[in-house]
Amino acid sequence: MAVIYETTMTPGKLELLTAWLPAQPWYAGPGPAPRLTRAGGFRLDDPDGEVGMEFMVVTDTSGDRPISYHVPLSYRGAPLDGAEEGLVGTSEHGVLGRRWIYDGTRDPVLVAQLLALLQGRAEPQHQTIGDKPDPSVSAHFTGTTASTLTAIKAVEHGPDRTDITVATEPSGTLTIGVTRVLDPHDTATDVQAHVTAPWRTPDGTEHRVPLAVLH
Repeated sequence: MAVIYETTMTPGKLELLTAWLPAQPWYAGPGPAPRLTRAGGFRLDDPDGEVGMEFMVVTDTSGDRPISYHVPLSYRGAPLDGAEEGLVGTSEHGVLGRRWIYDGTRDPVLVAQLLALLQGRAEPQHQTIGDKPDPSVSAHFTGTTASTLTAIKAVEHGPDRTDITVATEPSGTLTIGVTRVLDPHDTATDVQAHVTAPWRTPDGTEHRVPLAVLH
């Protein structure tokens, strides 16, 4: 069970993402200074209780139309070896001290739990309330064999999605697609599994699309 502390982070998550997002290949904003607000998301628990995991949806309202992004984040108490390219930044947590915050697609703990969620083996948790499942997050799995992650083999960014190629047992190589730029009209087709979750646009409209798919 993840513990969610009522405390501060300096700099805050939105501040870190404001600086980090424009450098990503899937960034679709009109300029280098997005204006971000929280729009939705959920958490997953680390079975070992060491790594925080949050699947955050943020909306940029700096342009003529709002653009919503899905950013999985992992929070660690020490640097993650080999994941320098995925470092979003560091922040001082009011209780836990310095935290290293990573793009979750580079973190094997987060990717392993995302695979478990896609296959119905992990329970999504509320984004801001500790020890509370989030029933609004839905996983749909059509396969017959659950797989466990053994390694991340490649991470490739496209214009609106990040594909994570993983080695698993016993299913071999699989690809997890993480949606980055959210399209309210997107639907999951021809995939083995997908996870959907709601988010809201600035006008208050709730949307639901696949945040991750499994091929």
